[in-house]
Amino acid sequence: MYDSDYKRIKHAILFIQQQALEQQTLEEIAEHVKLSPYHFQRMFKRWAGVSPKRFLQYLTAESAKKMLRDSASVLDTSLAVGLSGPSRLHDLFVCVDAVTPGEYKNLGKSLLIEYGFHSTPFGECLIATTQRGICFLSFVEDEVTRESTLNILRNTWQNALLRERPSMTILKVNRIFSSSTFAEHGPIKVLLQGTNFQLKVWEALLSIPRGAVTSYKALSGAIGHPGASRAVGNAVGDNPVAYLIPCHRVLRASGEIGGYRWGTPRKRAILALEAAQQQPQL
Repeated sequence: MYDSDYKRIKHAILFIQQQALEQQTLEEIAEHVKLSPYHFQRMFKRWAGVSPKRFLQYLTAESAKKMLRDSASVLDTSLAVGLSGPSRLHDLFVCVDAVTPGEYKNLGKSLLIEYGFHSTPFGECLIATTQRGICFLSFVEDEVTRESTLNILRNTWQNALLRERPSMTILKVNRIFSSSTFAEHGPIKVLLQGTNFQLKVWEALLSIPRGAVTSYKALSGAIGHPGASRAVGNAVGDNPVAYLIPCHRVLRASGEIGGYRWGTPRKRAILALEAAQQQPQL
């Protein structure tokens, strides 16, 4: 159900972007995704929890700019009070464990990694986990086969033993994409391998709460590297754990959505859904 719903949402978002100067009606959008207005409305409400009209408000550039303005001090404040890394941050409760230099050099030698492909509200994903935490989470695009995504995992952890075990990894996916807070069931652990700079950026991303965003420039300043927006952008793009480490919450300073490793429509969908869910239900 998740994947089929998301594919319809993705096509609707692309249609809205292509017709940016038009005010599409519910009927026009429903026709584009080959559903009746009634069924499109029901599908959308099931997926997003809000109406298409309300959800689409959060897809506009003006909405993104407002989010950026409203969230301007969120990252600095969060970092200042120590709400990054292993501490609880709003609805995120993530413990980061970085590999040692020796482990980084050995590329996962003697490490058992269990993985599985699963449906999520934002399309299919590949997730991989170890006893120390989740080490990989990537959305699987239509044009990118399961095998090529799995090869990225293999190349990242070249010396590890990989074992497909979806019966175990589905439990992780259900927790990550659950509507309940992570803290209700204890922390979610992640195992990361990267440079010190990358780790610093990824941990800072955990300080951006759901419904808030920041810019590459603000992020670089918050981690003590003003002027390193390009390097920060590269580190954000190299994030190995999609969604859980929220690189989708970083926008351009102009308020433009910017690129996303797993596709701009998916980034728009995640941001709009998070923003909509933070607002009081009418």
